[in-house]
Amino acid sequence: MTMTPEQANWFQGTFSRLVDNVDKALMGKREIVSLVLAAMLAEGHVLLEDAPGTGKTSLAKALAATVQGTSNRIQFTPDLLPSDVTGVTIYDQSTHTFEFHRGPVFASIVLADEINRASPKTQSALLEVMEESRITVDGTPHEVGRPFLVIATQNPIEQAGTYKLPEAQLDRFLVKTSIGYPTLEVTERILAGSADRNPSASLSAIITTSAVSDMADLAATVHVEPAVLRYAAELAEATRVDKDTRLGVSVRGAIAIVRLAKVWAAAQGRHYVIPDDIKSLAQPAWAHRLVMDPEAEFVGTTPETVIARVLGVVAAPQTRAGAPV
Repeated sequence: MTMTPEQANWFQGTFSRLVDNVDKALMGKREIVSLVLAAMLAEGHVLLEDAPGTGKTSLAKALAATVQGTSNRIQFTPDLLPSDVTGVTIYDQSTHTFEFHRGPVFASIVLADEINRASPKTQSALLEVMEESRITVDGTPHEVGRPFLVIATQNPIEQAGTYKLPEAQLDRFLVKTSIGYPTLEVTERILAGSADRNPSASLSAIITTSAVSDMADLAATVHVEPAVLRYAAELAEATRVDKDTRLGVSVRGAIAIVRLAKVWAAAQGRHYVIPDDIKSLAQPAWAHRLVMDPEAEFVGTTPETVIARVLGVVAAPQTRAGAPV
C-alpha cells in the first residue's frame, strides 16, 4: 500500500499543526522543531549539541504535551548506573516475587541530558532501547511503547570529565542538530513571557500517541523511486571513498535518510520522495556519522564540508512534474 495524495495532504496539515503547537513554547525554531518531529515520526532519535539554556528541555516537554505523551529527563553524570536509566528488579518480601521497577527511559520523550558525562557502560544502556524500543532486565524484555524518542544532548564547550560518544552509538542517532540562540526579536518575546516558567504546561494536545504511531506507519508508505534510492546509495558511497574521510556513511545511515525523507516528503504534502528531500536532509542525517582523517581535520575540513562536496559531485536523477522519471 502506497500513500495517496489525499493522505499526503492530511499528513501535511497535521504535521504543520504539531509544529505550530510546539513553536508556542520554543519560539522561532520551526525548522528545528520540524526536524525533531520528523525524526520521531521516522522512529529515530536526535542528538542535540548545544550550549546550556537554549531550550532543549522545553522542546522535549512541549513535544510530549503536543502528542499527549509523557516525558522524562535523565541527567547523565559519571556515577550514573545503567539500572538508573533502564530500571531494576526488586524482590518483594510480601509477595515473595521479583518485581520490575521501570526506569525513566519508559516515556514517550526521553531527554538524556549531557549524555557524554556518563560512563561508556551507562551510555551503552541506551543502545538496545534506541534500536529495539525495548530493554532486557534479568532476561525479561520490556517494551517502551510507541511513540518513543530519545533526545540526547551534549555540551560542546565543557569537555572536562566527559566521555566521547563512540561511533557505533553516534550511528544510532537519526539526526544531529542544534537549537542555537534565538534572534533578538524572539528573545524579546521570550523575556516578555518569562513569568511563565513552564510554558509547555499550558499547551493542549493536538493528537494522541496512538495517532502518532498511525502517522509513522503512514509515512512509511511514501513512495520512493528506484532512481532516488540509487541516488542515496551513491551519495553514501561517495562519503566512504572521499579522500578526507576514514569512515563514511554506513548502510544504517543510508537507510536512515530514506526513512527520514519519507516523513519529510509527506510533511510537504507529497506522497513521493524527490532528490531534493535527500539533499536537504544529508547534513543533519549524515554529518555525525563521518570519521574524518586527522590530517584533513588539522587543516579545517569538517564532515559538513565533505557532505557538501559529494552533493556537488554526485548527479541527482532528473525529475519531471515533481516526481523522478
